[in-house]
Amino acid sequence: MTKRSGDVRTKEEAASVNRREQILEAAVVVFAEHGYFKATTAQVAEKVGISQPYIFKLFKNKEELFVAALDRAFERTIRTFSAVEASGDTLLEESIRVYEQMMETHPSEIILQVQALGIRDEAIRRSMQTGMNKVTQLMESKFTAAGIAHPEVEVSTFMANGMLCHIAMALEMPELKPKHLK
Repeated sequence: MTKRSGDVRTKEEAASVNRREQILEAAVVVFAEHGYFKATTAQVAEKVGISQPYIFKLFKNKEELFVAALDRAFERTIRTFSAVEASGDTLLEESIRVYEQMMETHPSEIILQVQALGIRDEAIRRSMQTGMNKVTQLMESKFTAAGIAHPEVEVSTFMANGMLCHIAMALEMPELKPKHLK
């Protein structure tokens, strides 16, 4: 009988984790569509098909939900760049390619990051700082391992171009995207 109650608890925990992921996925979209200040937890709940109080069982408030969604967006960015395997002469090109693919497949996460830049809330700022540092450190280690000269300069340029891509996407102005020599 103990095993059976353990099985039930495991299923409940799995359902809770799945529901949390559904909420985060919906939150990314709702925040991207409406912005942090206009988005509501009620909109997120409606998108998932749950009651608003259920959100508050998992997240203390809207800020905590936004930070969790932002952290999730950075986790995807880090997973995406971690998977890049290329030699020194193709690493930059491959990194740009996977970034552009991520912009197409997960545009709401990019918009969320752009929005977070303008929010002066301390928890959101810390999440952005942590995410940006992790991405920068990851790319610097990849550029260094690939033997690229002056990896910190190349990564700085890569990150600056990425931010310009973020802005171009948020403004729906693709002509702003960085230009690259081939």
